[in-house]
Amino acid sequence: MSQTVHVVFSCQAGKGADFLALMESDQGLAATRAFEGCESVEAYTDVDNPDTIVLWEKFATRADHEAYLGWRVETGMIDMLGSILASDLQVTYLDNYPGV
Repeated sequence: MSQTVHVVFSCQAGKGADFLALMESDQGLAATRAFEGCESVEAYTDVDNPDTIVLWEKFATRADHEAYLGWRVETGMIDMLGSILASDLQVTYLDNYPGV
């Protein structure tokens, strides 16, 4: 079963557009989608706060996602986000609850 991941990026005031521009670059979500184990990724902006961006990701396994995060650290993407983000990104791993 796939691992669903909810990631929240809280950007500094007025920096949400900068974050989205980075996600549209070749280093952004195209690279995420090409990473081993990535099944899908969708980006959303908070309607009431466009400086909050949410990603819904599906990876084959949690280990694949954790390897992906490590790769983002190694390649410097997390450091690049330092001038945009107001706080650390929030990563939540979710399980599908089949009873509902």
